[in-house]
Amino acid sequence: MRIMKYVKIYLIRHGRQDSGLCNVDVSLSKEGRQQAHLVGQRLKNYEINRVYSSNLKRAVETADIIREELGFEERGNQQFPELRETDFGDMTGLSDDVLKIRFADYFSAREAGLSDLRIPGGENGKEVFERMYKKIDDIVKEIIEEAAKDSGKQSSKDKQIVIVSHGGAIRCYLAGLLSMPFGKRFAIAKTMENTSITQVNYNLAHDNYTVEMINDYSHLAGHEELLREYFKPAF
Repeated sequence: MRIMKYVKIYLIRHGRQDSGLCNVDVSLSKEGRQQAHLVGQRLKNYEINRVYSSNLKRAVETADIIREELGFEERGNQQFPELRETDFGDMTGLSDDVLKIRFADYFSAREAGLSDLRIPGGENGKEVFERMYKKIDDIVKEIIEEAAKDSGKQSSKDKQIVIVSHGGAIRCYLAGLLSMPFGKRFAIAKTMENTSITQVNYNLAHDNYTVEMINDYSHLAGHEELLREYFKPAF
């Protein structure tokens, strides 16, 4: 029997939301549902064991569509607030035009990438990383414990899980894993496409995480109208 070596984590940005306002808790748009079906169809080629998500509507709906494509019976479960998008504080619900004027100094300083700026009334990158890392690590360790109970020892195929989260949160998580200055995190996939896949592996032998793939959206090939250049919200 093959010994389990990895837990493979596929971090997926939710599908396109039904609003261009900053980080509002809304459902998927028609295009977002199409994106979710496409990534779900792609994931049929993987041996996915479980699907998790943040508890924001756009992430929950994306996760449920993926479960539908994979033939999973459960819906709407395994939601965690720790996997939510960055708290945008005073920016929440504002349009791009308003943000550019009202928070011009913040965006100018953020673009320079010199420090981990706190969003006015919200979070900074380090805080997002810490909550993301702890929850994902808890999930991974739970998966490993379950595998050990099922087999009597950690002897099984590698486990593969999907976590539907958000572009900003995924960037913060990657920056922390890679020990990047959090102020530089926007250099990671400046345009992180909706339903793109970012793969992180947990190595059981070395008790560490490695980044294997970032912002892969090849499942959207032939559907250019679904790319973010056709939908430009604030974030």
